[in-house]
Amino acid sequence: MKVKQVRRWQKQSGAVLIGLIIVLGAWMILGAAPEGTLKAGLGAALRSPGGPRLISVQPLPEAADGEMCQWLPASASTSLMTELQQEQGKPQDDIGTREPIRKIKDSYSSYSSVAVDTANDEVVMTDESLFNILTYSRTENTPASATMSEPKRMIGGVNSWVEYQCGVYIDPVTGDIYAVNNDTVDKLVIFSRKKQGNAAPDRIVNTPHTTYGIAVDEPHHELFLTAQESASVVVFDKYAKTDDSPLRLLQGDKTLLADPHGLAVDSKRDLMFVTNFGNAAKHDASTAPRRGGGGGDEGGFFSLSPKENWPLARESAVPGSGQFTGPSITVYKRDAEGDVAPLRVIRGPKAGLNWPTGLSVDSERGELYVANDTGDDILVFSTDAAGDAAPKRVIKGPKSLVKSPTGVFFDSKHQELWVSNFGNHTATVYKASASGDSAPLRVIRSAPLSMPTPNIGNAYAPAYDSKRDQILVPD
Repeated sequence: MKVKQVRRWQKQSGAVLIGLIIVLGAWMILGAAPEGTLKAGLGAALRSPGGPRLISVQPLPEAADGEMCQWLPASASTSLMTELQQEQGKPQDDIGTREPIRKIKDSYSSYSSVAVDTANDEVVMTDESLFNILTYSRTENTPASATMSEPKRMIGGVNSWVEYQCGVYIDPVTGDIYAVNNDTVDKLVIFSRKKQGNAAPDRIVNTPHTTYGIAVDEPHHELFLTAQESASVVVFDKYAKTDDSPLRLLQGDKTLLADPHGLAVDSKRDLMFVTNFGNAAKHDASTAPRRGGGGGDEGGFFSLSPKENWPLARESAVPGSGQFTGPSITVYKRDAEGDVAPLRVIRGPKAGLNWPTGLSVDSERGELYVANDTGDDILVFSTDAAGDAAPKRVIKGPKSLVKSPTGVFFDSKHQELWVSNFGNHTATVYKASASGDSAPLRVIRSAPLSMPTPNIGNAYAPAYDSKRDQILVPD
């Protein structure tokens, strides 16, 4: 078709549409045009070579003679959605209580961290899927024919304040359980050894947001916690409670802390080890809102705390300053504080770090055990390792059952190494000297052997890939 013809057709079509709109508008206003007259008028308006044709005209139902929508003044206290719900007999909170069509969720316990109570011959695991703290006999070994091992005791429920717990510590004298909540509950909860069920904690310490790892230096009665989003380590008195401030804070560009997770203290060498995923950002306190000191909260939840030694977090992050520095293990003096550089850093391709998470140290052998989450292995380094150092040993392979390990614990009394495998519903235990594809000495299982795990820990906003028909979930 030539350009002139195209333009002429466009003009004719535009005129036809304008005419149609005018006629329809007049009919709706006057409301008295007979159907035959309307057809004739529209037919004349639309009759052009190659143009559109009117097929039929259907009058609105008689009920439309009145108001089509109920009128509400601008000052109305109820919303349209509320009116519709009430009209249909639905309660206002229907959406909040509605059951999903289906769920992608692990219905079995997923072990996220592990610690041994050597005095009472028990092992304690945190369960990040169902939000429980589980206690088993240390010598428990789930038979292959069994569905799972039943815990001796279990703590969980609204009163327990247990949710997304990712770190655990057992007091070697009292057997008290210290459990770290990572995301939605910014509290360290402490339970006496025999607490169970939906029990309230014996003690609570309010913690920075996204606290993850825990270690206690018993000789100095100090409790160490890592905080992911603030890239920091806070140190409390071991017996701190409620709103007590930390004794010390390690944070700043020089520290090289970057999304820290695991934490271990070597009291013999007076050292602290921290695993880092490698995500970092700069912080500037001058740009952040502040919480009111007189009981107010001008800045909201994510605002600067008036507490001493409290880390700067998302409220003070400098836009555009984010960077990925790579996974690492940073080593400091035990009493390091402020913005100080590490003594050493383990980092590089030979080290094999890939989401290094849980940490535990054998002070006598001088060995550091690392739960290497995405690497599906346990790395064993010398406590003196530095730079691009290769591990002394690696536990990895199908016989080892190591899968997405997030927790690790060295039991010095029994010379055993415990691993919590988030990726296959197991906690496995090995000789301290284990290496390669070593089968575990014992296995505690929370699900049937054939039951896969979705491996979802702390899920964020999902996306749907229509081309591959897949759901993508950042975790």
